[in-house]
Amino acid sequence: MIGRLRGTLIEKQPPELLIEVGGIGYEVQMPMSCFYELPNIGEEAIIYTHFVVREDAQLLYGFNTVSERALFREVIKANGVGPKMGLGILSGMTASQFVSCVEREDISTLVKLPGVGKKTAERLVVEMKDRLKGWGAGDLFTPATDAAPIDSRPNVQEQGAEDEAVSALLSLGYKAPQAAKVVSQVAKPGMTSEQLIREALKSMV
Repeated sequence: MIGRLRGTLIEKQPPELLIEVGGIGYEVQMPMSCFYELPNIGEEAIIYTHFVVREDAQLLYGFNTVSERALFREVIKANGVGPKMGLGILSGMTASQFVSCVEREDISTLVKLPGVGKKTAERLVVEMKDRLKGWGAGDLFTPATDAAPIDSRPNVQEQGAEDEAVSALLSLGYKAPQAAKVVSQVAKPGMTSEQLIREALKSMV
């Protein structure tokens, strides 16, 4: 199992990144709440990973801390929740927000996440409430999840940034009309794709 990568960031295409380790490039999918904290392209990054092997693919999911990965692993243990939905859940809200929703049994907020219907939201609350007992917010993730996004490509044209943002939302499970609509609503001159994604996800939760 691949559990940790330390190398140079080669590409950042939300929610996927390419990191080179020892001459090998690893494609890693990352929740947007973690993606915002990545360093600039060309800089070193340390990523904790969860390795998934399927019949048709081998996938790596990445996180900035061991605690974030631990939460992801707990989420995908829930009945009917796979890695893709787990990625969408932890992109649509921070780890602390998710834990808070489970503790407060806030079904109405959970169903706003991509692919999460009422039954899935109810299962998440029931199955995870006991597992998350004692997991304080500070134990789950780093406070930097609300830090300002890093702009690694300051010269990207605005339309290109909007297209990238829509593409990222589609990868997270949102429908095309919804993704295009919300990105156009939050778009402002000069915004990067990461800023657009961040604001779009905020507006949908």
